[in-house]
Amino acid sequence: MRLLRRVAVLSATVMLTAGVVSVVNQTAAWSHGAAMAPGSRTYLCWKDGLSPQGNIQPINPACTAAVNQGGANPLYNWFSVLRSDANGRTTGFIPDGQLCSGGNPVFSAYDAARTDWPLTHLTAGANFNYRYSNWAHHPGTFYFYVTKNSWSPTRPLAWSDLEEQPFLTVTNPPQNGAVGTNEGHYYFSGNLPSNKSGRHIIYSRWVRSDSQENFFGCSDVTFDGGNGEVTGLGRGGSSPNPTTPPPTTPPTTPPPTTPPPTGSGCTATHTVVSSWNGGYQGEVKITNTGGSSIGNWTAKWTLAAGQSIGTLWSGTHTVSGSQVTVTNAAWNGSLAPGGSTTFGFTASGTSGSPTVTCTT
Repeated sequence: MRLLRRVAVLSATVMLTAGVVSVVNQTAAWSHGAAMAPGSRTYLCWKDGLSPQGNIQPINPACTAAVNQGGANPLYNWFSVLRSDANGRTTGFIPDGQLCSGGNPVFSAYDAARTDWPLTHLTAGANFNYRYSNWAHHPGTFYFYVTKNSWSPTRPLAWSDLEEQPFLTVTNPPQNGAVGTNEGHYYFSGNLPSNKSGRHIIYSRWVRSDSQENFFGCSDVTFDGGNGEVTGLGRGGSSPNPTTPPPTTPPTTPPPTTPPPTGSGCTATHTVVSSWNGGYQGEVKITNTGGSSIGNWTAKWTLAAGQSIGTLWSGTHTVSGSQVTVTNAAWNGSLAPGGSTTFGFTASGTSGSPTVTCTT
């Protein structure tokens, strides 16, 4: 796969009509890549496994199984699920059961039918801000499909599992960030498919117009009223489908003398997900530390000098001076004892380690 020289993309005017996005008054867009929002299996497993030292150590059980089967190299190249001879071909060219890998044996582990892949939470019919990696540069068109209501995550994806027509088509969208990095991406908005609920796959095809090379990817999603938050990531998230049962106390161990917690309470833990020149993405994990369920929570922290909140998801925020206050969204306020949820945000300024308080 050749990495081409970086090309500046001019300002664009985006027209969204009936699920089709056209971009005019700009130079063509190029790229090797994969879906970042909603995240493809390879992208989210890369995020799950990337350790602070830079090596891949997956935590999510599905990502762990994929690395055990195919090694870590596919995740270092998470943006390369491609066939150089596809030329726009689909059914009959990519075999059933191999859609997520695009029929590329290097990525065959990501065809596995499992219910514990990292999961993006969405709202059916809502407008969504899509991101697609622009690791390198090529012009082309993106096609996004969704699985039929009859599809089951317990079987490998087949062409007959997808709705016949793409719910979104995008040609040469604008880009943001540097190419050849994990930060650069194309961006565009469009409505998610309506009349969907529960688990589904959003399947993406990117057809280059300057060669026969095409890209493919599976994004595991659930239509549950979410706004793009991701669960199932070992680093910075919790798996919605744990496969290892919690440890049990051996019979020979005497029972604890400290009584279990009573009442309500919560803690908040701040993590920097990624940073760049002039900004960063943060995440806060809220955990119910009390002995009874809670129905709502509030998190607060103080911004450092030069910091400001850009966007925030999975919660509602207000800023008064340097004080940030975040309350739960309608769907993630209720937490059982020991339960947790997360909200995320982008901010300008230098990332730090603020002390976040939580109250119920």
